[in-house]
Formats: sequence, C-alpha cells, structure tokens
Amino acid sequence: MENKTLSAKLNPYAWLVVGLLWIVAFLNYLDRILITSMRDPIVADFGLTDAQFGLLTSVFLWSYGFLSPFGGYFADRYSRKQVIVFSVFIWSAVTLWTGYATSFGEMLTARLLMGVSEACYIPAALALITDYHRGRTRSLATGLHMTGLYAGLALGGLGGYIAEAYGWRAGFHLFGAIGIVYALILAYFLKDNRNTGGEEEQHSAQPVSVSGALSNLFSARSFYILLLYFAVLGMVNWLVYGWLPTFLKEHFSLDLGEAGISATGYIQVGSFAGVLLGGFIADRWTAINPRGRLYMVIIGFLIGAPFLYLMASTGVFAIAIVAMLFFGLARGFNDANLMPILRQVADGRYVATGYGFLNFLSTIIGGLMVYVGGALKDAQIDLSVIYQVSAVAMLLATLSLFAVKIKKSINSQ
Repeated sequence: MENKTLSAKLNPYAWLVVGLLWIVAFLNYLDRILITSMRDPIVADFGLTDAQFGLLTSVFLWSYGFLSPFGGYFADRYSRKQVIVFSVFIWSAVTLWTGYATSFGEMLTARLLMGVSEACYIPAALALITDYHRGRTRSLATGLHMTGLYAGLALGGLGGYIAEAYGWRAGFHLFGAIGIVYALILAYFLKDNRNTGGEEEQHSAQPVSVSGALSNLFSARSFYILLLYFAVLGMVNWLVYGWLPTFLKEHFSLDLGEAGISATGYIQVGSFAGVLLGGFIADRWTAINPRGRLYMVIIGFLIGAPFLYLMASTGVFAIAIVAMLFFGLARGFNDANLMPILRQVADGRYVATGYGFLNFLSTIIGGLMVYVGGALKDAQIDLSVIYQVSAVAMLLATLSLFAVKIKKSINSQ
C-alpha cells in the first residue's frame, strides 16, 4: 500500500531527471568505449603491442576505480547535481583532447584523466535517480537510465566505421564537443532532491561524514558480498568490453566495423530488454517479497553465465549471437536492480559512497584483467579460454548473492 502511495505522488520531474541523465549515460559509455573498436588504426599509428593497447583501457579503469569512492562521497556530502555537471564537462574535454594526442604517453595520460572525471558520474546519477524514485518505480527508473549506457556501448562500436571513413581521431573530436555543450544544458535543468523523506533517510538530519560512511558500509557482511560479486562482474564485463571486438574479428572472420558493432550491438539489445523487463518485474515482486530485486539478479546470471561460456565455445556465429543476447539480458537484470538492492543494504545517506566502493573494486580488477587479457593474447592463449574461465567465475559469484541480507520492511525499498 505504501509503494502505491509513493508512486501516485511521484513528481513528473522525476522522469525528466531520468531523461536528462539518459543522455549523460549515453555519452559516458560511448566516450570510454570508442577506443576498443578502433584498435587497428590506433595500434598502427603508435606502433603498439596488444598489451600496450590493453593498457589504454586498463589505466582508465584504474584511475576510475580509485576515484569512484571519492566521487560517491562528494555526491553524498555535497550536491549530486554539481558532481554530475563537473564530471560531464571534464570527461568531454578530455575526450576532445584524446583526438589530438600525438604519442602513446599522451594517450595514456588522457585515458587516466578520463577515468578520474568519469568516476564521479555513475554513483551520483544512480543516487539522484533513486532519490526521486522510490517504491514501485525505483528499479524501472534505474533500468531506463541504464539503457543510455547500453546505447552508448552499442554506438561505441561504430567507432570502427568512423575510423575507416574519417580516421580514428574524428569520433573523439565530435563526441567530446557534444558533451561539453550538454554539460552547460545540465547545469540549467538538473536539480538536487535531498528532501526525499523516506525511511531509508530516517537519519538524514545527521551530517554525512567519512567515518559514518565507512562504519555503516563495512559493518554489514552483505556489503562485502556485493563487493565480491561486483568485482567478478567487473572482470567479466571489461574483458567483454575490451576484447570482444577482437575475439569476434579473429574467430568469425569479421572486418573491423562488423566486429565492433557486433561486439556491442547484440549484448546491448539483450541488456535493453533486460533492464526494462527486470526492472518492471522486480518492482512488483519486491512489493510482496523484499528479496525480489535480489532474486532477479540471481536468475539473470544463472542463465547468462552459461551463455557466455557458450559464446566462447561455439564456432557458429549465429549461436554466438544468441549467446550474446542472453548474456546481455542477464546484465540488464543486474543493472536495473543493483543500486536499489544497495539501498536495501546500506543507509540511504551513503548509497553513492557505497556504489563508489563497488565501482572501485570492480574497475580495478576489470582494468587489470583487460591488461592481462592482452598479455595472455601476446602469449598465444586464446581469448575463448579466457571467456570460458570468466563465465565459471561469474556463475560462482552469482550464487554468493543468496547470502545477502536486506531490510525486511517494504518501506525500505
């Protein structure tokens, strides 16, 4: 009954927030993933090894990971809006600069700075969306925002076509300029919403502090389980983001453009369906069972992990396409529900900080694995073996989620 009341009182601006941040999410992932579908011309331009090319993604992830808890804390302590606008403006300027890089060292520096600036966005954005959306719209609103990430990932695959037609620098110039302009638009239209008045913010009158955040988050065993799970998910996701275009190109004899758009497009189609379906079902399931959102995530990867293994094992491209669609569906179930689950585990004052710590561990390990993937490839170890091992690890991490304890009250969701 409480969830229905919250939905009925929902301000239409809450959906505008999702729309405004959808575009930011699109640019966030498009800008970071462009480089992976432009491997051949960038490698040729700078004379890189596979390990060096992998390092361009790894250094982004390491800086992104290390700064994520700080970005989350600033969003909890100060203004989610200001953190978001700052993040968009800086990473877009760095994207523009990347197109002018003249050496491998300069590329590394640009990627490091992109990681620093992008680290602030996701924790602040998801916290802001769930500040506005509670009850029966929380997972769906989170999932709709995530479709922006998927669109950015999918169109990031067009980088191969852009590179073939105009050179690899053109894409960075175009999307960097667009992001700078959009940051100014956000500064005008986006608003904070700290007066959520919910039970999960029942101690909101108390000040946000570093010690309070660390004490609240790391006193809960369930938060450690989420950290473990998200670390494995980051490893798998970034091996997919960083090396799937190369895997498809080599295993199915695709050209650069086909491999790039296939590596991002099919998974994102599945993910798009997954966040909408997973968000819709989870919101309603949670109305009658507080663990509904958690179960949606578990169901997703109990299906998705075996399909990832299948993708790495088949020699038939049509089967690989089906496998990528199902893996994407599982990832969508996760993305629609992870922040809502975190709000069932942690104090609402510290959810951006908590998500920052999840990003920290996920991306540090993910970045390491992108580099290791390149090093293993240099050592003549096939990417299919790497993906098979990753699928097994993902399945085991998913099973650990059964041990997560969440708030039992429906009002805490």
